[in-house]
Amino acid sequence: MSAPRRLIVLSRKGFDSTAGGCASPILPDGTMVSLPIPDGRSPIRYRDITVHGHDVGRLVADLSGGACTGTSRAHLDPDLVASAFPRARGWRPLFGQAGGEQTVLARAGVGTGDVFLFFGWFRRVERARGRWRFVAGAPDLHVLWGWMEVERVLHLGASGEAARPSVPTWARYHPHVAGGPRTSNTLYVARAAGVFARYDDRLRLTREGAPRSRWSLPGWFEPRGRPPLGYHHAPSRWRRAGDRVHLQSVARGQEFVLDTRAYPEAGPWLRGLLASA
Repeated sequence: MSAPRRLIVLSRKGFDSTAGGCASPILPDGTMVSLPIPDGRSPIRYRDITVHGHDVGRLVADLSGGACTGTSRAHLDPDLVASAFPRARGWRPLFGQAGGEQTVLARAGVGTGDVFLFFGWFRRVERARGRWRFVAGAPDLHVLWGWMEVERVLHLGASGEAARPSVPTWARYHPHVAGGPRTSNTLYVARAAGVFARYDDRLRLTREGAPRSRWSLPGWFEPRGRPPLGYHHAPSRWRRAGDRVHLQSVARGQEFVLDTRAYPEAGPWLRGLLASA
């Protein structure tokens, strides 16, 4: 991956307390599977998705207590794993955004060369009597699980029609295309992308022993007069702790933009993370 142009976006994606209702799993061998949120307009069903050899339909059925099943429709976005779903020739990883959160990205100027780091809610699971279940007492964590470097941006406006000439044929399966109109509908096409296949403490945002929204970050994230991580402008959210900084992350919002021109340490940090992907 080339050096980011200037922006890193911490992007919250996957099951949450309102969309899906449970955490995504960290499997017994450390494999992480981000569960796409439900989407009744999507042409993709959970049973159609396979990640790291695991049937996502079975995972959602077991872990959601049947609230989602293999036949439920899934918002496979961001779509980063080539083997997850049948592909047309020329497929590239994609991420779609719309509405107010796309406005956040557009105002920041997110585009070619910028990098998304996707994070979500995870918890360890185990097999018991042929089904997946959460490990009793396992902590709820915010964990980085995937990444994308942007090559180009497709602005679809309010339309999601697959016939739009600006949308490549191989991208017309995507929920932001096939799922109907969305305000400020936008697709980000990857230059490079991937997932962190297994859990590693370096990917963990949540502070040890704390609720998942209380993060421990490298100390250089502390604003100290610089433009802070998006949505986190209040000084009371930040507290220095040795060579770390503790952050009370916001409960709402999906796209947290960091301008790396004010944070030269961000480049080496990012490269170190991706070296383990």
